Amino acid sequence: MAKIRPKIHFLCSACGDDFPKWYGQCPSCKEWGSLSEYKISHKKNGRKLETRESRSLASILAQEPGTRISTGLKEADRVLGGGLLSGSLLLLGGSPGVGKSTLALHICAGIDRKAFYVSAEESEEQVGLRARRLNVNSEHLHLSGENELDGIISHIERICPDLVIIDSIQTIMNSGLDSLPGSPSQLRDCGQRFLEVSKQKGVIIMIIGHVTKEGIIAGPKMLEHMVDTVLYMEGDDRYDHRILRSAKNRFGATHEVGIFSMNEEGLKEVINPSEMFLAERSKEIPGTCIYPSLEGTRPILVEVQALVSNANFGTPQRNVNGFDFRRLSMLMAVLEKRMGIVMGTKDVFVNLVGGLRVDDPAADLSILCAAASSAMDKAIDENIVLLGEVGLTGEVRSVSRLEYRLTEAKTLGFKEAIVPKGSFNERIKKIGLKIHSVRSVNNAFKILF
Repeated sequence: MAKIRPKIHFLCSACGDDFPKWYGQCPSCKEWGSLSEYKISHKKNGRKLETRESRSLASILAQEPGTRISTGLKEADRVLGGGLLSGSLLLLGGSPGVGKSTLALHICAGIDRKAFYVSAEESEEQVGLRARRLNVNSEHLHLSGENELDGIISHIERICPDLVIIDSIQTIMNSGLDSLPGSPSQLRDCGQRFLEVSKQKGVIIMIIGHVTKEGIIAGPKMLEHMVDTVLYMEGDDRYDHRILRSAKNRFGATHEVGIFSMNEEGLKEVINPSEMFLAERSKEIPGTCIYPSLEGTRPILVEVQALVSNANFGTPQRNVNGFDFRRLSMLMAVLEKRMGIVMGTKDVFVNLVGGLRVDDPAADLSILCAAASSAMDKAIDENIVLLGEVGLTGEVRSVSRLEYRLTEAKTLGFKEAIVPKGSFNERIKKIGLKIHSVRSVNNAFKILF
């Protein structure tokens, strides 16, 4: 008989669509250079498909809702929506060395239930050394260096754990496929198999994935569509703190964050992150102000610093850390056009202290006022917080959850706040701050300067 050649397809790592031939640009998502080759094997793996009985909605609603399992870390429980839910599939991403494996070990020790840690990148002894350094001594924790998919599933059926950690998905392979570990076909098949195991056996499976330079989970984007929760571990080598952020959560709020500090004993929870970000704040210096950020449902106060100086070259610089570069350019244009402060010949540097990344338009007013303070060499009162979205005409628009932001500012000892007129209501008056409600940037400047 003639040998059957494997069928070749091309899979997009951005959207997950496959095509019979290669394209420079994906026809579906229009990404360039995202198609890679994979082979469809004709081998039969002999796996028997398990069919599940259908159930009526009435019988499902009659049951008690699933109880959540605490991770032992309040910050992680906050991000997950109260804890881990049985039968859920989670994806944890982050850059190398940020603390993904450390967080996974803390969770294994904190749930106080049987856990199975699959470390295909390291041996059991190496994971044991890390667990000893972190003072993790769990009798219910089982370790394995297995990297073959069927072998891992056999271990799960034998151990019957409540939690499984896969570290990492890029090193797991299905021997029935003619491709290397980490290839699109391997990630696609392994992710689907783990999804089946999680739902059929009610096991919590946390998959760890590496992040590319573009900041996305390495491999096909379809992994994010398969899982119930997508978590990102963020951090910077210059700082000790780590931020756990939820990008997707079917069982809780999205964009929730948990703050940790990294030391030789592992990850420690930061109970009050605002105090950490304001610990070394500058006072009575032009170019600084305080912005009450909102990360998920948690208010965090951040110091905004701006430095405006004469440009030494023909084209002025616009550098920003922790904020959108294009939005900064727009704010500088509003400052020059509406307030008459010349910025076209100035270098502008903006920094959100502590490495926190903010994409909320409510930070517009604080960034614009910090830049104006530096340009005019006039300091902003250290006891005041500023927030509000700035439009192209110089108006200050309303923001969400103003009450939570101002309550956090009051707790940390601030006395005044400049807020949008459209967000001001009777509940804001009861907080105890002196509130200045403004309609435009011009009104805010009259109060500040």
